[in-house]
Amino acid sequence: AETAAGSIGGKAKAIAADISDPASVKALFAEIKALTGGIDILVNNASIVPFVAWDDVDLDHWRKIIDVNLTGTFIVSRAGTDQMRAAGKAGRVISIASNTFFAGTPNMAAYVAAKGGVIGFTRALATELGKYNITANAVTPGLIESDGVKVSPHNEAFGFVEMLQAMKGKGQPEHIADVVSFLASDDARWITGQTLNVDAGMVRH
Repeated sequence: AETAAGSIGGKAKAIAADISDPASVKALFAEIKALTGGIDILVNNASIVPFVAWDDVDLDHWRKIIDVNLTGTFIVSRAGTDQMRAAGKAGRVISIASNTFFAGTPNMAAYVAAKGGVIGFTRALATELGKYNITANAVTPGLIESDGVKVSPHNEAFGFVEMLQAMKGKGQPEHIADVVSFLASDDARWITGQTLNVDAGMVRH
């Protein structure tokens, strides 16, 4: 983060936190406030993405995936938007969901459920926070060639995924970053409660 920010003349600081732990998130936002005076833009991007066959999905697995991918999104959004409202600031909440929700992708039942929950939560959050000029939107990527995917079983799925895409090629992190940057900008000030699908036309609405 520091290297990337420095390359464009900015500053960044990485702070570790467990987003499924309210106390850890509370400490995170206290440090953010001390460093910056408060948050304006929140991107919910933390996630775990395991492949688990349905017959092997037990309650411990289910709870772990929901705790990080959905409950963590709520905990961080609560802390972040409370800080925005306390400062009287307009703000942006952008949550990374997944197009697996639309497809019901196999071997990912808990993940699909969690990311569907993120989409529903985003719509509700937009309704709750619109009066404070805080927008809430979700982005649903397709399969992205991130560093993590390159060394995971997901990498083997690119050939199949590309056949389903209207545009050919592998999705790159920059494709998602550009959409998030737009939603965080003033150009998107009149957009809220929406889900933007970024998957080269794999899912069409």
